[in-house]
Amino acid sequence: MLTRRTAAGPGAAVVLPPIHIRWAALLAVGAGVLGVLAFPRFGFWPLAFLSVGAFSLAVHGRRSRTGAWLGLLYGLAFFGPLLHWTGVYVGPVPWLLLALSQAAFLAGLGAALPLVQRLPAAPAWTASLWVLQEAVRDRLPFGGFPWGRLAFSQAQSPLRWFAALGGAPLVTFAVALAGAALFAAVPHAVAARWRPLAPATAVLIAVPVVGAVLAWPLAPAADRDATTSTVALIQGSVPELGLAFEERARQVLDNHIAQTAKLAAEIKAGTVERPSLVVWPEDASDVDPFQDAIAYRAIDAAVKAIDVPVLVGAILQGPGPHRRNAGILWSPTSGPGDTYVKRHPVPFGEYIPLRSLAEFVSSDAKLVSEDMVGGHGSGLVSGGPYPIGDVICFEIGYDGLVRSSVAAGARLVVVQTNNATFGHTAETYQQLAMSQLRAVENGRTVLQVATTGVSAVIGPDGGIRQRSAQLFSPAVIVARVPLRTATTPATRLGVLPEYLLAALALAALAYTIRPERRSARPAAAPDPEEVVRT
Repeated sequence: MLTRRTAAGPGAAVVLPPIHIRWAALLAVGAGVLGVLAFPRFGFWPLAFLSVGAFSLAVHGRRSRTGAWLGLLYGLAFFGPLLHWTGVYVGPVPWLLLALSQAAFLAGLGAALPLVQRLPAAPAWTASLWVLQEAVRDRLPFGGFPWGRLAFSQAQSPLRWFAALGGAPLVTFAVALAGAALFAAVPHAVAARWRPLAPATAVLIAVPVVGAVLAWPLAPAADRDATTSTVALIQGSVPELGLAFEERARQVLDNHIAQTAKLAAEIKAGTVERPSLVVWPEDASDVDPFQDAIAYRAIDAAVKAIDVPVLVGAILQGPGPHRRNAGILWSPTSGPGDTYVKRHPVPFGEYIPLRSLAEFVSSDAKLVSEDMVGGHGSGLVSGGPYPIGDVICFEIGYDGLVRSSVAAGARLVVVQTNNATFGHTAETYQQLAMSQLRAVENGRTVLQVATTGVSAVIGPDGGIRQRSAQLFSPAVIVARVPLRTATTPATRLGVLPEYLLAALALAALAYTIRPERRSARPAAAPDPEEVVRT
């Protein structure tokens, strides 16, 4: 234990001094690893509390510049393992650069935390800073990268119900509040002062309890006009792992046509209920059906054979030298209809910003020879049996892209994705957890259909009702799902909870850096001679 050489009376406040910098660095790294273990595939969600608490302890009492590099260590220990799947087929350089860029945001968090930890009600300010950090990281640079948000570790926990109230930002706030309360309890526990320990302990216990209680008013109830409908998900798989799966023209399309034909035969035989909608994943058509007549006829024949609308994932050429990532609602009677175009193409994956610099850093940037352009609108796909909200692949991570389609009237949400380029890694399971949280957040059934898996039917309560058994294996899922019209408070409030929580963080930071406040601020960290081991 570390303590300061001071005497304190029985009524004196317990102040925990900073731990030795070497131990702080190790603690920051350990906290990052704990954060990884809170996410799928591991999924030990309470470890997210410990991660936040341990990181808070590591930066406690530090100057901001020291907190920044401790935050960088924490971020590298967290994002390095969490995002390892980004380098499976393109090598370590893109993976390490992405991990470093995301860790930089946690360096900023590490610089800010010591400032607000000195304020009354510090756990609340700490939690709001986590929300602010994620809000910035979700938007910058190049539209942001939302992977690794605290909220996405809680898809299986009672805290997921905070999402229905205030969206993913409120879940992050709740997780960070519990973790910061855990840290606040440490000095009182060390000093065996049980009465002052009570408030922090109460917050730590209350957060998951309140989350569980929220399930009662917020859990999806049957709407007066609610109906159920049968849907089918087609997971056709790909001919090979890695980046070259698209090089065998029409093979991926043929796989999905074959599975659709198999389902059509079972429907005709009466062994499977006819669905109202069939969903293919992202890139199910590996050639543009509007430029390849053979592909067009093959898709049209498959849709006519099953005789229900099919949401077809396809890569479309144009405008000009660009491409579009699209979901086409294909009717058995009228052919291709309403089309959703991915609104948020992935930077450095689907288009290359700063191309000359990117190609200098890694020749793999040349693999993306044609940049994708984004679409517009709410994401609502009309013209089928009911309004559908469509997002493609990583778009599930962005709050507004999912929410906009539900606010526009979508009765279920579809996530078309292709995870073939990430192999047998945790990426698809991390994405599945995001889909589960979105189901709760918006009170909608979510259909995640992946080219290679995991494909799943997720109920409005976030529970997985059916899923494919194996990765890189063909599968067909047929399920009856609820179609809801009621909206959650989170959908109605939109970005307001995130903005309010981020504003609280900014207000706390502004208060700590006022000139008169800075002049009265105690020393940030003791010299090594002031700290002794006991």
